[in-house]
Amino acid sequence: MLREKQEAQSRLQELARQTHGRSAPSRPPAPRSPVTGCSRRCPSPGPARRTRSALGSVSPQLWALAAPSERHRGAAPRPHSGHTAVLSGSVPQVSISRRGTVSGYGLLAAADLEPGELLFNVPRSAMLSQHNCGIGDLLSHAHESLQSQSGWVPLLLALMHEFTTSSSRWRPYFDLWQDFGSLEHPMFWPEEERTRLLQGTGIPEAVAKDLANIQLEYSSIILPFMKSHPDVFDPKLHTLELYKQLVAFVMAYSFQEPLEEEDEDEKGPNPPMMVPVADILNHVANHNASLEYAPKCLRMVTTQPISKGQEIFNTYGQMANWQLLHMYGFAEPYPGNTNDTADIQMVTVRKAAMQRAKSKAQQQLVAEQWDFLCQLEMVGEEGAFVLGWDEVLTEEELSVTLKVLCMSEEEFKEYKEQDGWEDDSEEEENSTLSNAALSKLKAPCKMLLYDSVLLTLESYRSDLRAEEDLLNKEVYEKLSRREQQALHVRYGQKRILHQLLQLVQ
Repeated sequence: MLREKQEAQSRLQELARQTHGRSAPSRPPAPRSPVTGCSRRCPSPGPARRTRSALGSVSPQLWALAAPSERHRGAAPRPHSGHTAVLSGSVPQVSISRRGTVSGYGLLAAADLEPGELLFNVPRSAMLSQHNCGIGDLLSHAHESLQSQSGWVPLLLALMHEFTTSSSRWRPYFDLWQDFGSLEHPMFWPEEERTRLLQGTGIPEAVAKDLANIQLEYSSIILPFMKSHPDVFDPKLHTLELYKQLVAFVMAYSFQEPLEEEDEDEKGPNPPMMVPVADILNHVANHNASLEYAPKCLRMVTTQPISKGQEIFNTYGQMANWQLLHMYGFAEPYPGNTNDTADIQMVTVRKAAMQRAKSKAQQQLVAEQWDFLCQLEMVGEEGAFVLGWDEVLTEEELSVTLKVLCMSEEEFKEYKEQDGWEDDSEEEENSTLSNAALSKLKAPCKMLLYDSVLLTLESYRSDLRAEEDLLNKEVYEKLSRREQQALHVRYGQKRILHQLLQLVQ
């Protein structure tokens, strides 16, 4: 058994090296799916970086080689001429290639690069958005009627129009997609396969919400708009299936410009947009390039030293594997994704507390404690406590929940009388849940958390040992791509959960 485990670990390390996993920076809030209307996270604009060389604007000819469909983010490769496209400039620093990348096309360093170097820029006129598409005026006039939960409807209508218009100025960009049927997002998997491979990960539930939201937006907003503009749209051509595929396209490839800090509280998020060429860069947890926003263009700039021949990676945000697979169609092998997380559903902790209650009076106390936590907005029926490799990311919520659910009747009565307020030093101490702090929790809190982890592990269809068996090189290579990606998601989550078990034993 030890030998098999060592083989599994060796296989994991080999896979991780292929994806250039590194240590993680601090984590911002996670990007969200079309249910909540956010696309790929981009770094906030900061001070201008010094650059050694500018490679010039990206030409339309380059779009034909910046093939979105040929990356590991959702689509299978299609035949191509195979030669490398070198970006224009007096001294080219980067090239687009299929060789030497983690999957499909990517961007490679053609020379040694230092932090702060400009790799390329994309003029705003080359981006595809709801404002500069062929029906921009029409979408602008219908702004109020196109409001939706996702906020994506105007861009999706723009994409539907441009994708089905042969004379579109973005034709070279769309021609790279022979069809959207090769997208590998779980929303396109058969429901049986999605449940079988991803049960317990949170992805099936997220997909179900996405599909319901897509159906609702199409029937209540898209169809009425198309019927009111029959000279532009045809429901027989612009179908629900095309709309669903374009939602996945926007989910995986769009960019969303961050708001200026002073506007964050007053304005809603900026609408998503498509940025040819910038979307060719692959992702790893700790990237070596980032996208910067300037008034007239978007610039891809290095953030770390990069050696000649090394792949250049952007970031889609500090995302867990389940988010990567849900939104982009791929996951990073362990231990490559240092941003990976596992969830404990909040109701699972309530269930564990109820199971520990030995009488109806104790069960009633747990119910009252849970209701009070809901009033404090610490928990919710659909919420989850999020666990990272080094700490609990929802530390305040979990800390308060454990404390309240482990209170005696007298302690809880006093806590309620104070409306949940605590001494500042006590609150700060209780809300910090690093791995070291988890191991020092009081015994009742440890027991409750331990039981909650066990219940969470029961929600999966297999245990950690079964996943390690699948990581055996010979077995792994026989798995389908979907099985491999789902395995990376499950295995990372279970490793985090088992690590927590050890901390609170």
